[in-house]
Amino acid sequence: MNRVYNFAAGPAVLPEEVLREAAEEMLDYRGCGLGVMEMSHRSKDFERILQDAKQDLTDLLGIPENYQVMFVQGGASQQFAAVPMNLMKNKVADYIVTGQWAKKALAEGKIYGQANKIASSEDKTFTYIPDVSDLPVSENADYVYICENNTIYGTKYKELPNTKGKILVSDQSSMFLSEPCDVTRYGLIFAGAQKNVGPAGNVIAIIRKDLITEDVLPGTPTMLKYKTQADNDSLYNTPNAYGIYICGKVFRWIREMGGLEEMKKRNEKKAKVLYDFLDQSKLFVGTVEKEYRSLMNVPFITGSDELNAKFIEEAKQNGLVQLKGHRTVGGMRASIYNAMPYEGVVKLVEFMDRFEKENA
Repeated sequence: MNRVYNFAAGPAVLPEEVLREAAEEMLDYRGCGLGVMEMSHRSKDFERILQDAKQDLTDLLGIPENYQVMFVQGGASQQFAAVPMNLMKNKVADYIVTGQWAKKALAEGKIYGQANKIASSEDKTFTYIPDVSDLPVSENADYVYICENNTIYGTKYKELPNTKGKILVSDQSSMFLSEPCDVTRYGLIFAGAQKNVGPAGNVIAIIRKDLITEDVLPGTPTMLKYKTQADNDSLYNTPNAYGIYICGKVFRWIREMGGLEEMKKRNEKKAKVLYDFLDQSKLFVGTVEKEYRSLMNVPFITGSDELNAKFIEEAKQNGLVQLKGHRTVGGMRASIYNAMPYEGVVKLVEFMDRFEKENA
């Protein structure tokens, strides 16, 4: 078996231990004679998988009893609509736009009410996070919305916005479980699983229970009502059962690795190796202002489209794959999620150093 180092932004690298365990259970899950993909979501075996996953996630994040964990489908992009449908009681919401996904969420919010852009970093191609300490939060806003880590542009909020008493909604897709998080500071956290915790197809939502009500916008589909998902414990319809199973294994893996404090240390160590190289390189340039750098997604360029393409191709030949930047920004991007081993980042930096010397 020839495993490569996968720097994709998502679907992304998963812990090898998790993949091996899942492979062993593919045909026969713990002696029940069938695999999880074949298993009824109403069976006792799957009920145990679901409840164990929820409990491990609750333990990892220290989720209080007044919050509900839900596994929902449709990707994080579907939450761009589900959030206003469920939470826009006054038909007013404020958005901070720091990248492509927050921009799309704002556009979706405008369909359902008055969605205000109260801060943005678009003026500098989303290379920083705007000052969020004293925002013009709307008096009747139902929530303030952020994308906390920007996968495409490689920025991250270092301080949460002052929402002036309004609930905070955060898309944490590309940073979920990469570091400790005080859930009580949010009304709702959601994250697409395919970046840091599992395969594509699942969204994990953590919502304060008092926000789960029948009072939703007229026309909200049954499947998009948080109350539907909460009342049925994520089993209103057939869920992405195999995705939940893998997420549960990743939650357990994180616990066994030492939890979220340890994950943060590991991620800081990996990111430092790459950022330290970029800061001294004469060829490669990081595109994000230093104080807003993400630990998960690191975009960089050479200044030449031709050299960028050459680098991506030669990196692939050296077992370093999926380094092409998002189509909207070009260049390169290394996503170094929890499951990316330290050795993978070291190999990348060694290759970058060699490439620079050969192409000076």
